[in-house]
Amino acid sequence: MPGLGTLINTAAIIVGGLVGLLFGRLMGEKIRDTLCKACGVCVLFIGMAGALDGMLEIAKGDIVSGKSMLLVGCICIGTLVGEILNIEDKFEAFGEWLKLKTGNAKDKQFVEGFVNASLTVCIGAMAIVGSIHDGIMGDSSILVTKAVLDLVIILVMAGSQGVGCIFSAIPVAVLQGSVTALSTLVKPIMTEAALLNLSLVGSVLIFCVGINLVWGKKVRVANLLPSIIVAVIAAFLPF
Repeated sequence: MPGLGTLINTAAIIVGGLVGLLFGRLMGEKIRDTLCKACGVCVLFIGMAGALDGMLEIAKGDIVSGKSMLLVGCICIGTLVGEILNIEDKFEAFGEWLKLKTGNAKDKQFVEGFVNASLTVCIGAMAIVGSIHDGIMGDSSILVTKAVLDLVIILVMAGSQGVGCIFSAIPVAVLQGSVTALSTLVKPIMTEAALLNLSLVGSVLIFCVGINLVWGKKVRVANLLPSIIVAVIAAFLPF
């Protein structure tokens, strides 16, 4: 059934968040802080692994790197667009609205948890490819695999950053549900080259989320999101 993968993914995030929240309440502030940084380190390595996978290849027995200029161009142009549109502030404003509407006005970590968790589970090729497969072929296997990964990630993040992480289920449901519904239109755009670019740039953005988890908010990651669109466009340019 088309859309089943997104439903499973959304449910997994909610379940992981609730379990993480339960365990988080049993921990002291010091433990939660250490857990948050540990989660950040894991996110750093996840992003780093994805980026290196996209930039490194074996040629004639040697490891060579490439796509540096592509990465720089996509990130810089995308960031410029993101800063002009001020996506980060709009994302945080939505988080503030959610915080009030859900009765969590006193939760100082709500918005930070929502933003960090949302960016971690939304960015990546698995969300796009899985949603296309789900929409066109009714194959939810990729999104089910993603759901398992997201459950673990959100469980750990909710344990350290609180209830805001659970609401990352909303952007996941909207993004993946939209791609599934529009899968016949999106599929021709998502060529192999476009997906490789998306995965590379998306991995760098995930790395930036890890930076914020470990060292506090240093990068306005939401303002980098247009870089992903630029990366997809770049796959169709003649260079």
